[in-house]
This record gives sequence, C-alpha cells and structure tokens, in this order.
Amino acid sequence: MFKHFINLQWKSFFRSSSVGKSLGIKILMGFMAVYFLGILAFSGAGLFFILEKQFPDSDPVSILSQYLVFWVLGELFLRYFMQKLPVMDIKPFLKLPVKKSTITHYVLARSAVSFYNFLALFFFVPFCIVLLLQGYAAPNVFVWLISVIGIVLSINYINFLINKNDKVLIVLVISLAGLYGMAYFGILPIKQQAGTFFYALFQNPIYTFFPIVLAATSYYINYNYLRGKLFLDVSLRQDIKQASTSDLSWTERFGSIAPFLRLDLKMIWRNKRTKMQVFVSLGLVAYGLIFYSTGTYGPTSTIYILAGIFITGAFLSNFGQFIPAWDSDYYSMMMAQNIPLRKYLESKAGLISVSVVAMFLLSIPYVYFGWQALAINFACALYNLGINLPVVLYFGSFNKKRIDLTKSTFGNMQGTSATQFLILLPLLIVPSVVYFVLKTFVSFEAAIITLSILGIIGFALKKIMLDKITEGYRKRKYAMVAGFKEKNS
Repeated sequence: MFKHFINLQWKSFFRSSSVGKSLGIKILMGFMAVYFLGILAFSGAGLFFILEKQFPDSDPVSILSQYLVFWVLGELFLRYFMQKLPVMDIKPFLKLPVKKSTITHYVLARSAVSFYNFLALFFFVPFCIVLLLQGYAAPNVFVWLISVIGIVLSINYINFLINKNDKVLIVLVISLAGLYGMAYFGILPIKQQAGTFFYALFQNPIYTFFPIVLAATSYYINYNYLRGKLFLDVSLRQDIKQASTSDLSWTERFGSIAPFLRLDLKMIWRNKRTKMQVFVSLGLVAYGLIFYSTGTYGPTSTIYILAGIFITGAFLSNFGQFIPAWDSDYYSMMMAQNIPLRKYLESKAGLISVSVVAMFLLSIPYVYFGWQALAINFACALYNLGINLPVVLYFGSFNKKRIDLTKSTFGNMQGTSATQFLILLPLLIVPSVVYFVLKTFVSFEAAIITLSILGIIGFALKKIMLDKITEGYRKRKYAMVAGFKEKNS
C-alpha cells in the first residue's frame, strides 16, 4: 500500500499544470541542498580535529556533548517555521476500503525521511567515521549514533505536536536564549550538566534506550492524534482555526493610519512567514557579538557600521523590502477603493520606525564593549530612520511579485526579485563608505555625527519624501496590481 501511495503522489506531481515551475524549483533546491549537505559533512569530519586542537586535555565527544542541548532547542525552533507535515489528499481514500491506520503510518513514515532529518545525519555520520578512524570503540560509536538518530526522530515528531502552538514557540525561544545566556555568563553550568547526560549516551550504551523510547512515544502520540482526524469532514490538508479578535483598540491613538496598522499587526502575528521575520529580527540583535566578542577589530572599525545597520534595521530590511507584496492578496481591492495611498505608506513607515527604536533599545547592552559601540548603533538607528526607511519604501514600488502567506517559509522565494538585491547597495554600502572616509581622513566623532545628521535631515524631510514615494506608487499602481494577480509569479 505504501508503494501505491508513493506512485499516486508521483503522478500527481508530474500531471500538475505547474510541473515545469515545480520541477525547476526542485532542481534548484536540490543543488542548494547538496551544497549545504556537503558543508555539513565537511564540518562533521573536521570538527573532531578542531575540538582536539582547542581542548587538548578533553575528549572531543565530551566537548561536543555540551552543546547538543542547544542543537535540540535550536532545531525545534527552526523546524517550527520551516518544516510542514507531509500531507496528501486523503478524502478520496476515506471512501475506499483503505485502512486509516495505513494512511496514518504512511504520513508519519514519510516524515521520517524528511530533508531536515538528514541535516543532522550528514553532520554526525562523518563525525562518527572519524571517531572510528581515531580508535574509538566501535560499539560505543555505533550506539551513540543510534541515540542521535533517536533524538532526531523525536525532534521530528515533537515538532508536529507543537507546530500550531504559539505558546510552545515562546517557551522554546525563552529556553534557548535563557540557557545560552546562563552558559555564556557563567551563571549556571548548563553546558556541563547537559553534556554529562549526552556524553553518557556514548559511555554507557544502555542509555540509548531513552532516545529510542522517546522517539517511539512521540510517534505513538502523533499516530493517535492523526488517526483521530481521518474523517470526511476533517482533513489533514486543512488547518481550521477559530477566529480570534485581538484587542488592538490602542492603535486608535495613531489617528487615520490606525486601520492599516491593525491590519499589519494582525497579518504579522497570524502568518508564519511574517512572524518569522519578527523572530529573525530579534535574533539579529546578537549579530554584533560575532564581531565585538572576538576583539579582532578596533573599537571604531567600519565593520561595526554594517553590524549597526543590521541590528537596528533588521525588521526594516526583513519586512520592509517586501512592501507592499505582503498585502498582494487584497492589494487590487485596496487600489479599487477610496483608500488614501499616502496613509497606507505612513502606517508602514510608522511600524518600521517603532521597530528601529525598539531594536536600538535592545542593542544598548553593547555599551559593555565601549561607548563607541553605543554611539555607532545610535548613529545607525538615526540613519535607518531618516535615510534607509524612505529608500526601502521607494524600492517597494517596484515589487510586482505576490507573496502567498500560507506557504512555508523554507525555500520560499516568493516576492523575491532583483529589487531585493539592488536595495542592499544604498542600505549598507553608502553609510559604510561615508563612515570609512570621514573616520579615515577626519575623525571617528565626525563620522558618527555626519551619519546622525544625515538621518535627522532625512527624518525632517519625511513629508516631502513620502509625497514623492506616494507618487511613485501611483505611477506603478497598475503594474503592481497585474503582477500580484499572477499566481505563479
């Protein structure tokens, strides 16, 4: 029966009217998958020697075990947004003499061979091969790999249980950030305690029983849950949600842009792709640690301008560069109504401005690395508000590719065009060049003040620039509407 299901899905793919596009995307994604899997395999093979060199007095397996707890939480977090339950059109089978248990087992078995499961294996298998070549006991290595496979399958099936629960997502984010913070600042030896458990899986093969039982239990719970959904009036393919009415009355204080602001906030919270932009933006607050914590660069290096633009303008670039494609489903309706386009753009600008201020406030702890870090982030925030914000809105008038918010975030290139690449030049290169020239030939203070003044000037000319941007949207209105109507754009 499994073979029959696979054959039906194979025919469904090749008989689709969009098979050309689907096949092209899958081939492109296949090349990307091979590239990333190759990087993982290479990293797994070389990690043993890196750990051996960095920690000559410790077992590399013990060192790696200390970080596996972050791998588990991080993979759950990523799968929440990227992995989807493999489904098929099951309603026709419910009228036929096909066992519901068979259908459920097929859905769950298919998820076991998900691409996400192979990511971990392409890392750990080469690592285990190196362990064998270095003289580690084969039974211990083999059993440890079995434990890793059990953990991967547990993550896979647990993801299905938490995938629709935003509260679980919040708990995961807080747990991941909290554990990493306690380990980084030495508040609690999380790495050592978790490492003891994961290292025990290598030292005592009998402990492999726990990951296997966890995988089997999560499979059984998913089976019972999905088996109970296999009825003619309930489909795995649909996700029926109860309408919620969030109290956004506080937006009324923003006057005429309040209706647009409410739509944006509801869209961001109710759709995974937009919600992912928020979490990615919050995660980029830690981007500066990549540079500041190394001590390789001087306190006034130009590289910190790039970091400052990224940190304070994370939401600006992640969300703003796809304006107005986020509203592509109903953009033509908006343009047919007596809706002030200027107010629509003001609401987008207001939302992004709040994000820039919030991201700057979150970046204040970088003052730990020196007052220069705080000054750079403050100047970058002003520059983002005054210059980069209008630039992002202007380039948005060239967006003509629709975005389907119901689609998965991973591998989803909807809405992406040459505009998203061209916009990087004024956002990143221009402030970096201005800062570098002034810092080199004048002083660090002059460079910071100049970036700040440019941002203030841009903010002062906000009304004039919004008028020009609104005119650009009006000129390209029909081209945008036509582009957003193309389902396969």
